[in-house]
Amino acid sequence: MRREPPVSLSRRAMLGSLAALPLAAMLGGCRSGTSKLSARKPTLEVWAHAGQVGERRTLVRLADSFNAGRRRFAVHLTLLPEGAYNGQLQAAALAGQLPDVFEFDGPYTADYAWMGQLQPLDELLPATLREDLLPSILSQGTYNKRLYAVGQYDSGLGLFARRDRLTAIGASLPTSPGDAWTVEHFEDLLARLAAATGNRPPLDLKLNYRGEWFTYGFAPALWSAGGGLVSRDTRPPHAGGVLDGSKSTAAMRHIQRWTAAGRVDPNLDDAAFTTGRVALSWVGHWEYPRYRQAVGRDLALLPLPDFGEGARTGEGSWTWGISAGCRHPEAAAEFLRYLLQTSNVLAMSGANGAPPATRSAVARSPLYAQDGPLRLYIEQLAEGYALPRPRTPAYPAITSAFQQAFHAVRDGAKVPETLHRAATLIDRDIADNKGYPNREAVRG
Repeated sequence: MRREPPVSLSRRAMLGSLAALPLAAMLGGCRSGTSKLSARKPTLEVWAHAGQVGERRTLVRLADSFNAGRRRFAVHLTLLPEGAYNGQLQAAALAGQLPDVFEFDGPYTADYAWMGQLQPLDELLPATLREDLLPSILSQGTYNKRLYAVGQYDSGLGLFARRDRLTAIGASLPTSPGDAWTVEHFEDLLARLAAATGNRPPLDLKLNYRGEWFTYGFAPALWSAGGGLVSRDTRPPHAGGVLDGSKSTAAMRHIQRWTAAGRVDPNLDDAAFTTGRVALSWVGHWEYPRYRQAVGRDLALLPLPDFGEGARTGEGSWTWGISAGCRHPEAAAEFLRYLLQTSNVLAMSGANGAPPATRSAVARSPLYAQDGPLRLYIEQLAEGYALPRPRTPAYPAITSAFQQAFHAVRDGAKVPETLHRAATLIDRDIADNKGYPNREAVRG
């Protein structure tokens, strides 16, 4: 999960618009960084999104060090701008020009696997490596009981807090997801924090972000209330009765009340927490370095509130897969194994602050090991509090519909009607695609 991941479009809209563009035209001029390449070795093409500076530098360095080793194959790494990255992958998929290895946003794993664009990794990665991966990484990368993708890191979602503001109003800080504040207690704290500061908004929800943030950030509220985006135990999934059900509606009404009551800072300058305007920021791990620098030891990390059926949080981030067209999957898997070596996972986690993907790296991480300041994220990922976004080829339609609904609810639209419209859009997409049947079964 990145701060501003690609904006999701419905499948029909996305494919329709991209199909009209020549792939070469889309990629021309977009390459922002490449690795050093040996001209004497066969080469694997590798694409990745151009993330933050430290992340980019680390990935280029890893590709260079891989190429410097005594290997039969080299990799040619191309970094593409993050904002248009998903669209470029879709265009390449349509043109049959996906690279050998490519990075993509984790919730799209089912979509690429269903389209037949990925090779299963179960037989390509050793059991010892798969067993070392966090359960959330395996969950994100699995579709139809097969592993299609692995990431170097996961993500963490919670509340960053200014400890002094909370202790000043007599609040007790939860120390684990199991003792998260109830949503009613959370709302009482918001009222008391506002009263203590002349009725200023005490909460940042990162309303200045765009795109996937709103699904990643707020689907956990629905899950915590006992609702969700779509059904998890039916195939195909359905949104009717779930996204527009009473429990999801109740969760979204809480969020709407916060904004209507003036409890949420619009955060147009992305500085609500660092400048001290708010005491609480609902956001992911990527803000830790900036917040730690601004707040120092007074910074606390807390679980999201419990909306009725236990605290829940998000998981998932960028991940790697091997394209179906790759003619050297063993060589491609060697590159993935290299990226997942403990030292390399720690290097990437150190560069972007994200939770390491492997247990061995977590144990050596100063941020995430036992007693580390971000250990809560690991507890959430390892103990069942974090849930993946729906693992279905319909995910692009699901996230697009929910994002539209979130913005409408935030702006005051009636919650039941808004969620019902979103559920209808999602179920129509699933029906239009005949429930996204298993393509292998269809071919059989």
